[in-house]
Amino acid sequence: MLRLSSVLLVLSLVLGSPAMAQEGPPSEVDPAVQQMVHDVQADRLEADVRTLVDFHTRHTLSDTTSDERGVGAARRWLKAEFERISADCGGCLEVHYQKTVVEASETERIPSDTPVYNVMAIQRGTDHPERYVLMGGHLDSRVSSVMDSTSRAPGANDDASGVAGAVEAARVLSQHEFESSIVYVGYTGEEQGLFGSTHAAEVAQEWHLAGVLNNDMIGNVEGIDGVVENNTFRVFSQPRPEDLSENWSARFFGGENDGPSRQLARYVAGMAETYVRNLEPMLIYRLDRFGRGGDQMPFADRGFPAVRVMETHENYNRQHQDLRTEDGTEYGDVVEGVNFQYAKKLTGVNVASLASLAAGPPVPDSVRIGGAVSPNTTLDWEAVDHGDLAGYKVYWRRTAAPRWQHSTFVPAGTTEHTLENVVIDNYLFGVAAVDEEGHESPVAFPSTLIR
Repeated sequence: MLRLSSVLLVLSLVLGSPAMAQEGPPSEVDPAVQQMVHDVQADRLEADVRTLVDFHTRHTLSDTTSDERGVGAARRWLKAEFERISADCGGCLEVHYQKTVVEASETERIPSDTPVYNVMAIQRGTDHPERYVLMGGHLDSRVSSVMDSTSRAPGANDDASGVAGAVEAARVLSQHEFESSIVYVGYTGEEQGLFGSTHAAEVAQEWHLAGVLNNDMIGNVEGIDGVVENNTFRVFSQPRPEDLSENWSARFFGGENDGPSRQLARYVAGMAETYVRNLEPMLIYRLDRFGRGGDQMPFADRGFPAVRVMETHENYNRQHQDLRTEDGTEYGDVVEGVNFQYAKKLTGVNVASLASLAAGPPVPDSVRIGGAVSPNTTLDWEAVDHGDLAGYKVYWRRTAAPRWQHSTFVPAGTTEHTLENVVIDNYLFGVAAVDEEGHESPVAFPSTLIR
């Protein structure tokens, strides 16, 4: 991408005057990211979902030898699709299987030792290849009985829609370069117990993983409650991974809703509002739906920022159901239940989030705060290492507010700021880094006190 700073320098040389130093915060909208969101295509999402549905079933225990049916055919298709995308960008993706073996003793849902394969494509960053952001969905499908590996299980929305979203994001983003690495993945073993994502999270403990976007069901707009709505979506996130009851600082200083996953959820919500029209984010302060789970959980359990992105209105008649009609009601997760214009919107949210995270600076480290029994609040932090860093944003909000409400820009070279007449008792605070194109990091919540 051609950077704004480079454009200004060229103009200054042409006009015979020095380039003006940036005095204020950069624009919050990057036209390049806006174009990437625009490049997401609903018809390509539909084609991929239909291809996945045509494998009859993608159950984790289904046939692995056929070229036309079963999870084996589906994972080979996904790997080949990532390889085709890589060929189109000059080999920019590293495509491979990530294999683990689930032993029969681990769960009743795996009756014998079973290989589980994730399909992974990594787009290496130019400046920080060791820093990763990840988008994925689960490849496997099921019907009413979780052990039925032969009946037709289209899994159109759950979760061919999420896998298709990851493939489409790879198509769009692979045409651009980013400072950090982007990972696109299709998990298997989700319906049997999150086995694919658990293995991926274990491997990622060796990585600097800056964010995980799990897309599980991003295409339904007709809810079981009768509501039809295509202009909202949900982002699920857990609080801090550690046990707050044992965390003295959190008890006295706050931050119950300021763990890394909650900050990532706020970030995704901001990307939706900035780059996707007619789409309102709904933050759900819960790890997942009530009593349920998804592939973001193994990552969140290990302390990584991880969220679930999904539709607002689920239709349980279309989830985990044998294909049938009873009393005039049709059951089953078929293509006709997926709204591809809506799936395009949610894929666009992912594209904007991945692009901004991968292009932007890392989260500031070692943020400290002080200001007890004072009219002012002071924050300081370690300088962020990023090539085109513009500066930082100091954020604050009322303690009961779900989203950041106020911010002020601090130019690069400064790693301390005092908010005058902002009383520390009445607000929560954080710091984000921002580059010259306006890409921000998620917010870092203070971890220690200024002594």
